Amino acid sequence: MNQTNPTAPASLQGLVAVVTGGAKGIGLGIARELAQGGCRIALWDFDDEALQTAQRSLASEGVDVKTFKVDVSSVEQVESTVAQLLASHARIDILVNNAGIGGDKLVSKMDLAFWSRVIEVNLHSQFICSKAVLTQMAENRFGRIINIGSRAWLGNRGQAAYSASKGAVVSLTRSLALEYARKGITVNAIAPGIVETPLFETLTEEVRQGLHKTVPMERIGQPEDIGRAVRFFAEPGASYVTGQLLYVCGGRSLSSPSV
Repeated sequence: MNQTNPTAPASLQGLVAVVTGGAKGIGLGIARELAQGGCRIALWDFDDEALQTAQRSLASEGVDVKTFKVDVSSVEQVESTVAQLLASHARIDILVNNAGIGGDKLVSKMDLAFWSRVIEVNLHSQFICSKAVLTQMAENRFGRIINIGSRAWLGNRGQAAYSASKGAVVSLTRSLALEYARKGITVNAIAPGIVETPLFETLTEEVRQGLHKTVPMERIGQPEDIGRAVRFFAEPGASYVTGQLLYVCGGRSLSSPSV
């Protein structure tokens, strides 16, 4: 029995899961994994064309999916989208804060606008989206928030803004977990390593091979690898796990890669 909430769901079946940045790559892999567990999916993304493609793909697999074009760094858009989703589904059980952007630039060549944009999308959005759903989750005495960070939070040359944003995600996760631990809400984070996404595919073959060599498991991660970790944190059975950071990186976090 869940002592926090005896009426908490026993499985993912029928739960409503929001995945930000969910139209492709890691986000779509996460959505697909949660859907396999029985979740109803709400994809949030800024790319309208990618959203339509993702919706058709998931719907063809029998997934109950809705899509929303939303800028997750906008308080107004996020709050409006949450209201729409609550009007149609009555609840939001799982939030996966996956939306983010890269940010490779040496500090000496970085201006404040570049720094601010990376922090805004990668960090502010997670605060905005979490805050928008937490009241409703607290009322239901059940909720799962999973923040997607990065192994890069440990620090990378040329990634000061990106690493700082992902490090702050870890701190945000721990603080939210403490604030909502008594309300049946868990908040955890995942730190992916190198994952095969559309962005990864834009790299040259030489760069991709170099990155491959830095992974102890000698393979590049797949979106479903991240999806399975998210599903673990999302499961009702993970009710005693909160404030944690899980590396899904093939062992890359155990050393200091040369690339």
